[in-house]
Amino acid sequence: MEKNQWDELLSKLKHSVGEANFQNWIAPLEFQSVSEGVATFSVPTNFLGNYVSQNFGDILLHTMSQRFPEINRLSFHVGSKSTAAPVTDTKPAVSARSTEAVTAGDMPGAPLDVRFTFDTFVVGKPNELAHAAAKRVAEGGPVTFNPLFFYGGVGLGKTHLMHAVAWELRARRPDLNVLYLSAEQFMYRFVQALRDRKMMDFKQIFRSVDVLMVDDVQFIAGKDSTQEEFFHTFNALVDQNKQIIISADRAPGEIQGLEDRIKSRLQCGLVVDLHPTDYELRLGILQSKVEQYRVQYPSLDISQNVLEFLAHRISTNVRVLEGALTRLFAFASLVGRPITLELAQDCLADILRASERKITVEEIQRKVSEHYNIRLSDMIGPKRVRTYARPRQIAMYLAKQMTSRSLPEIGRRFGGRDHTTVMHGVKRVEELKVQDGQIAEDLELLRRALEA
Repeated sequence: MEKNQWDELLSKLKHSVGEANFQNWIAPLEFQSVSEGVATFSVPTNFLGNYVSQNFGDILLHTMSQRFPEINRLSFHVGSKSTAAPVTDTKPAVSARSTEAVTAGDMPGAPLDVRFTFDTFVVGKPNELAHAAAKRVAEGGPVTFNPLFFYGGVGLGKTHLMHAVAWELRARRPDLNVLYLSAEQFMYRFVQALRDRKMMDFKQIFRSVDVLMVDDVQFIAGKDSTQEEFFHTFNALVDQNKQIIISADRAPGEIQGLEDRIKSRLQCGLVVDLHPTDYELRLGILQSKVEQYRVQYPSLDISQNVLEFLAHRISTNVRVLEGALTRLFAFASLVGRPITLELAQDCLADILRASERKITVEEIQRKVSEHYNIRLSDMIGPKRVRTYARPRQIAMYLAKQMTSRSLPEIGRRFGGRDHTTVMHGVKRVEELKVQDGQIAEDLELLRRALEA
């Protein structure tokens, strides 16, 4: 392989790893030669060579071997070809996690995931405010809201956004001292400093950062000494107009065991809720991941109906959704079969079973009454006027379609009605959804809202 051929491969690599990762890690590589199946690169530092080998070695080797099948190993050396010192000479294992730490002084932070950048974050209505706030902070300009507090359930993108901010600040403002870690790590380092009698060092490190990012702050709830030190660190940084970014699984006021003064401090900035994903956002996330997999599995394709099926069925956790797609591509590649709906159902049977959210009749009744702006008591009550009767029939239809309840059980939850009344309501809605476009649209909106 010649150097001009390496240059041709760079555009593919840029598409695969994203602009930020490409500029930080791939562009500094200098291709040297290929000998006996080993592609050799010179790198500016030991760290960069080891980092690329661990985190981009698999995609780098895959991209090169597609064009040049004789390449089966990568070798990295520090400096020019004539003065090179070996860094690593290996066929890299697949690794999705980085080993780099954003550091403050001598205190390492938590590893940043190379996948978690703004380029790979799919924006939708449930997370657009959080994304916009994160982008503003990542610009590295004057502090406009402090702290920035993200909260939401598991797998909704809190950690992704925090990592993305750290990566962006690293690229835009390398002069800034950025420290990212979990609340558990903050506590560990605090306890370690107490044990080693190095509290002054601890205070100096944490209070000299320009941006402090603490993930899963609910972990320090109930831990009095750690909360005390966190509170003083927080105040010291705010007084210096340093940016603080915090995440938790719930709003500050709802974290049990967290001191009121800390709750108050956390609520004085911008508090942003990452809502559960909707169908459109889940579908967008899957489509984005498919684009990445096209490089790794060029012979495989996946139809839109399979993606729609996954977006409908796996609705609670984006990590599970992405993991399901990864498994599906890997399985299809290993067994040499095309990705079909049948294959997805077989391959992902356990994930699909675990992801089935148990929707209740009461939940359906509440959502339908809210949608039609009527009182729940009127919808399930005895009144037969059309204003209440039509939403009642729609709720019965959805209860029949989306729950495992029998017709008599559904009838009992609608004011003790007979199962024949439920049957009539279900049949009437089935007719109306064909005849009336508005009814069909209402049913689709309600179904998506209930599945979200």
